[in-house]
Amino acid sequence: MRSLDPKLPEANDVRAMAKIPVTIVTGFLGSGKTTLIRHVLEHARGRRLALIINEFGDVGVDGAILASCCPEENIVELANGCLCCTVADDFVPAIEALLAREPRPEHIIIETSGLALPKPLIKAFDWPDIRTRLTVDGVIAVVDGAAVADGRFADDPVKLAAQRRADAAIDHDNPLEEVYEDQLLCADLIVLNKADLMSADEMHRVNGEIRQTIPRVVKIVETREGRIDPAVLLGLEAAAEDDLAQRPSHHDMEDGHDHDDFESFVVDIPAAADPADLMARLAAAAETYAVLRTKGFIEVAGKPMRLLIQGVGGRFRQQFDRPWTPGEDRRGRLVVIGEKGLDRAAITASLLG
Repeated sequence: MRSLDPKLPEANDVRAMAKIPVTIVTGFLGSGKTTLIRHVLEHARGRRLALIINEFGDVGVDGAILASCCPEENIVELANGCLCCTVADDFVPAIEALLAREPRPEHIIIETSGLALPKPLIKAFDWPDIRTRLTVDGVIAVVDGAAVADGRFADDPVKLAAQRRADAAIDHDNPLEEVYEDQLLCADLIVLNKADLMSADEMHRVNGEIRQTIPRVVKIVETREGRIDPAVLLGLEAAAEDDLAQRPSHHDMEDGHDHDDFESFVVDIPAAADPADLMARLAAAAETYAVLRTKGFIEVAGKPMRLLIQGVGGRFRQQFDRPWTPGEDRRGRLVVIGEKGLDRAAITASLLG
């Protein structure tokens, strides 16, 4: 029965007018964003979730991983490398596509690339066409605790002091540190992941370093393999688009943001007869050539399943994720990401043996 009072809309009308909450999951390359999101999807308890996935690299690894636990029509993949740079061209059309679907999603999760800055993306939620329909429920920063403990995002103060003594005019920037800190500074919740790879002392130290980086009180949750109750991540009601002033960035004074400090390329890998040998070569190449991130799929000779490979620096893991489908191209492909100046030829040669 329709309401006779024009001031009292029907329940369906109220739901249509309600803003859809959006959770932004940020975090540096290899921090565990996709693993965390997969855990959320697997424990969604019937909640209609939609995903926007943004990757840095030409192989859609993250989307392929999540496709097994989320309906394909609810996933939008953007392979432009950085949503924060292409909001108008990529983000808004992706949102329009999701909102046009019936039934509409109850919650949208955006996984940014590991090199994206979340703040420019949040600013887009203040646009009139977006603000009336969506709100940023929260920004989740996923941190690879083991990488932080190893000093991946910090300069060696002794080495840096020596460089400055040798050249007083040196103007040093650490692009890894800046991206990592910008992600922390924008967060409503920090997920300190890979706790199983840290000692208690390292965990305490990394917690302290994170709290010194951020000027406001933000809860830090320690996790392993991104396993966390979705209720902890969804429903923060932060309305981050109304709170931008409390989220400082290294790039606040810049008109734009680019990723000239980083690059990626793809290596085609033939079927591996000995996966252990390939993993050893991957780890050696990452250490030798300062590779930040390696990920992709390969075929193992004689095996019916696809091998997923994930690497952060020289730390690698592998697992068979699903069977190859009939007629599927089994060509192995690995995305290699690092700072500008990677020796592509040498890295490729070392991986191909």
